[in-house]
Amino acid sequence: MQSYTIGQAARLLGVSPDTARRWADAGRVATHRDESGRRLVDGRDLAAFSVELARSGDDTGEAASYTSARNAFPGIVTAVKLGDVAAQVEIQAGPHRLVSLLTREAVEELGLEVGMEATARVKSTNVHIDRA
Repeated sequence: MQSYTIGQAARLLGVSPDTARRWADAGRVATHRDESGRRLVDGRDLAAFSVELARSGDDTGEAASYTSARNAFPGIVTAVKLGDVAAQVEIQAGPHRLVSLLTREAVEELGLEVGMEATARVKSTNVHIDRA
């Protein structure tokens, strides 16, 4: 399972690293240390926290760092539902929840799973997922 540094987690959540550290210190998101002593957040924990954060409408007091330039929304995969042929992938990009319907084959080729960093690119009504 992929883990994220506090800085990476902050970027995915759309907040400053200081805010992410405060949340970790307060126990809002679980962290662990790697062999170098860096504090890391497990991808699944980060995915769950990002959904909780978006649902709570928690005001971080920070301006959103997302832009519509090229319609790219970097975030974290929060759900993958596989069917026989089709699949549904959800990405939490800061306060934005994006859902894409794509082929099961595409999900498997990209290796998408909950907790993984990914970017949703939106063109018209289609959402394309790029693995980070």
